[in-house]
Amino acid sequence: MKTIIAAIALAATTAMPAFAATMCVQQRDIVSTHSDDGKNMTFKMNDGRVLVNHLQGICTDLRYEGFAWNVPGTQEICEFQQTFRVIHSGQSCTLGKFEVVKDKPAPHPATN
Repeated sequence: MKTIIAAIALAATTAMPAFAATMCVQQRDIVSTHSDDGKNMTFKMNDGRVLVNHLQGICTDLRYEGFAWNVPGTQEICEFQQTFRVIHSGQSCTLGKFEVVKDKPAPHPATN
């Protein structure tokens, strides 16, 4: 019996993901967004980065129509927390995990 309880406890601790910092971006830093499939949204940022967000669930109407953020006073858009509404259909969608697909360019060395 003790072996079974220990195995269950071990499985529960190894199945839990490590807590990582939540990634957020400022709304003003987003140059453009685009989704081809309603599952992922690509963000082009003004610092040159390109991020892909893997939406929670499928936001089918996002492929065809624009959307509006539901952003509180901080203007931060955070993974797993931020929602947005598709303009014409009213479909509500939630961001999932951000993935950096292109990092910001390295600064050019100063020439003297």
